[in-house]
Amino acid sequence: MQTLSAPPRYFQELLLSQLRGFLGDAEPGTLELLLPHLQWLELAGGETLMSQGDPGDAMYVLVSGRLRALMAGEDGQPRVVREIPRGQVVGEMSLFTDAPRSATVMAVRDSVLVRLERAAFRHLLSTNGLVSISLTRQIIERLSTQDAPAPPDRPVTIGLLPITDGLDVRAFAERLAEPLRRTWRVALVDSSRLAAALAETDTAPLNRRVAAEVDEIAAAHDVVLLLADATATPWTAQCARHADELLLLADADAPPKLHPIETACLMPPGGSTGAAEVLVLLHPGDRRMPRKTAAWLDRRPLADHVNIRPTLDRDMARLARLQTRTATGLVLAGGGARGLAHLGIYQAMLERGVEVDVVGGTSIGAVMASAVASDQPWDSTLASLRKGFLRNPTGDFNWLPLLSLIKGQRMKSVVETCIQEVMGHAIDTEDLWKNFFCIATNYSQARQSVLRRGLLLKALQASVAIPGALPPVVRDGDLLCDGGTFNNFPVDVMRQMRGVGRVLGVDLVTNKPRRIDNEHVPGSWELLLDRLRPRSARRFRLPSLAAYLVNATILYGMSRQERTRRMTDQLFNPPLTRLGLLDWRKFDSAVRQGYEHACEVLDGKPPA
Repeated sequence: MQTLSAPPRYFQELLLSQLRGFLGDAEPGTLELLLPHLQWLELAGGETLMSQGDPGDAMYVLVSGRLRALMAGEDGQPRVVREIPRGQVVGEMSLFTDAPRSATVMAVRDSVLVRLERAAFRHLLSTNGLVSISLTRQIIERLSTQDAPAPPDRPVTIGLLPITDGLDVRAFAERLAEPLRRTWRVALVDSSRLAAALAETDTAPLNRRVAAEVDEIAAAHDVVLLLADATATPWTAQCARHADELLLLADADAPPKLHPIETACLMPPGGSTGAAEVLVLLHPGDRRMPRKTAAWLDRRPLADHVNIRPTLDRDMARLARLQTRTATGLVLAGGGARGLAHLGIYQAMLERGVEVDVVGGTSIGAVMASAVASDQPWDSTLASLRKGFLRNPTGDFNWLPLLSLIKGQRMKSVVETCIQEVMGHAIDTEDLWKNFFCIATNYSQARQSVLRRGLLLKALQASVAIPGALPPVVRDGDLLCDGGTFNNFPVDVMRQMRGVGRVLGVDLVTNKPRRIDNEHVPGSWELLLDRLRPRSARRFRLPSLAAYLVNATILYGMSRQERTRRMTDQLFNPPLTRLGLLDWRKFDSAVRQGYEHACEVLDGKPPA
């Protein structure tokens, strides 16, 4: 890290804009009093700004570049906490406390910062009340919202690197720029634009000249697309070095082997610095579903992947939203047959043009989320699901219930048939068009598992395997069961998905109490005789064993309900009258009730 004695004008203008955003409605003149106390710094890519446990002695504003925060995990290995884009403030609490640094912060790429030392801050406090009040107010406001979702880590410079031969990077960049330009100022930069800088033969001066020119372009734009060459040229290496995030473009039909660009220009596996790499697999526009995505993912240390049909405007718009962190995530909760209402809610979204980019869910919500993520024609998808679930997937009771009350073979058959009819063939979770996750409870490790890889059928089986009701699933040596035990409404997981800026959630839990008027719980024979009576004449209003197990599974999720709901940007909570957890025969009623509720919410009408 070294001092930058004479920052260029565009950096100074960018800092002023960032400080105005940080200080908000500060008193006039505050900026002029603060600026002389700021020290300009340069941090090279891979260099450490602060280490976890170091004494806190200053705060920083990231003017240009990108930082990465890491913390030591339980195994002692560093794990990425978050990425910090330009304009963010780092380490502000050190101005008030002597607490050590809570994380290690490193530069993803060459970065420019300003530093306010604690001594300078205290001098301002003692000599100028105007700056003192403004800074203190802003830091208190930041602390009061520390539980709110983290600000979007939107990358500014995005490198486009082809990792299969024959790709037209310029044409792809132009297609990506179309939806971006509707909201953002976009620049496309290739080697011809920086020809003078690339003429430099010494590596260090070349890095500085390219960084300066890229930073100057970035200061005037919201998104800069760096278009790499088709081979591992010096310019391609510079694209990798100066990008906040890298899109690795690949023809999905090509062999998934490593390309020379990857071996020559990218950070080796396990590196803690270097831009995050996102694999973008390019498919023909008429392809029904991707295949064999796993072969690409297994060979690369990736932050994420996206399946895209470049000829489809909606796919390119989805990629643009993911890159600008404005994508919409949809979370579908578990709840047995009540989860059929998810289908009606999504139908109402489709009719109103609500675009969903990432989907996740738990239990029956996971099954419905996978149908959304398949991105197939909705009418035929709905028909296939209707045919499958009207077969009563929980109707094969186990006459020797050593592990589960229900055999689970019918549930497996229903889900497997729906996958076959909707998607055309058995697929892996990573082969869905829209990025998808589902939640299972890892019985072996006493924690939740977020499933994003592997056979989709097995992932869904695990997510719906209600303990005691359906048999658990063995996966990679672990015993998995229904995710509702840990996280029935996984909005928190969606908030961590790359690119998601807005979250829609469908929660099926109601707060309506169910009063039991009987003085005692009957014995087995007494209850059996009562169940033989007509429903209207029964004495005991108790749930069936299967329904009791389903409800008990999600009780912990209900305890987290209010906090989770607050994390959504728009919540759907259909009342679903006269619909039990195992009422699969009421498919049409559940879909209709979900649809009507969603129409009310989306159209802004108060519920009846």
